[in-house]
Amino acid sequence: MSDLAQFLPWHEQLATSWLSDRERFAHAWLIHGLPGIGKRQFALAAAGSLLCESPIQGIACGHCAACLWLASGNHPDLRRIRPEAMAMEEGASASGGEDEGDAASSASKKAPSKDIRIDQLRGLTSWFNTATHRGGWRVAVLYPAQAMNHISANALLKVLEEPPEHTVFLLVADAPDRLLPTLVSRCRRMPLPVPDKSHSMSWLEGQGVNRAEEWLASAGGAPLLALQISKTNENPCPEWLAQLISPLARAQVPDIGPVADQLEKIPPEIWIDTLQRLVLDLLLAAANAPVRYFPALERQTRLAAGHASPVGLAEAAKWLAQQRATASHPLNAKLLVHATLQRLMIACGKAV
Repeated sequence: MSDLAQFLPWHEQLATSWLSDRERFAHAWLIHGLPGIGKRQFALAAAGSLLCESPIQGIACGHCAACLWLASGNHPDLRRIRPEAMAMEEGASASGGEDEGDAASSASKKAPSKDIRIDQLRGLTSWFNTATHRGGWRVAVLYPAQAMNHISANALLKVLEEPPEHTVFLLVADAPDRLLPTLVSRCRRMPLPVPDKSHSMSWLEGQGVNRAEEWLASAGGAPLLALQISKTNENPCPEWLAQLISPLARAQVPDIGPVADQLEKIPPEIWIDTLQRLVLDLLLAAANAPVRYFPALERQTRLAAGHASPVGLAEAAKWLAQQRATASHPLNAKLLVHATLQRLMIACGKAV
């Protein structure tokens, strides 16, 4: 897998401005923003630009020796620190030379870790103590930063307190408030904005996405997320969601049995995310504001919002956020589905 990532169109101007002055470049940056806008690609493209020996307006030239190393995935001054499970999803070898600590994990027969482990950070020590191969920067890209537990986050904090020379850390996170505050304080912040709709639509259409506007809406304006869900879902608005909202629009109690049967076959984090978006649309409709995520259901959503309690919807939104935090480890998937749907019905003024 090539490490020579390119900046996405909506990031090019920001990247040029950011990378143009390297003389006073901070040793640690926290790149954060909405999921699905290309933060990881931005960080990897930035790493390539920092390692480039002949950058053009701060951006990697693509032709120098460093860029060629990056293109082959073998630059010795780059390290990517991410969960083993994510490395495997990206097609990286568990024993690849660029990933610290992977040799130990490849010997293990356990399921790939979804966490950034402390031994991955400890494995950087020898790298820090070796001179850079081209006399330039050494770059460590860590993502997602929220995959660090308290122990690994503290290990990184100790490194950042006395940063190695000629080393830049690029941390990628969805939300800084989910990270160790002392770790955040050691980094300069680089917030990435949501791209404007025209950029996103043009890019999605270039990727061959049909009904790009609906997919973009369902992803909350995040184009990479829109592309991802367009490949895994048949419809920007799931059929089960329409089955749920249509009776509520008529002030009727939905038959949640068939809906529950469908949701039990879907990973909880996916359908809970969808319900969170629906509840936000209901809150927006209740406030006479345009819906954000499911414009195809706007008429039904507005009618359902007219029967709902704004306070109940706000409480349902808070409850869903709590369930989302533990969605990957539900104690009882069937019970979670029914409890969630009942909670939503109550918020919409319909006891089940």
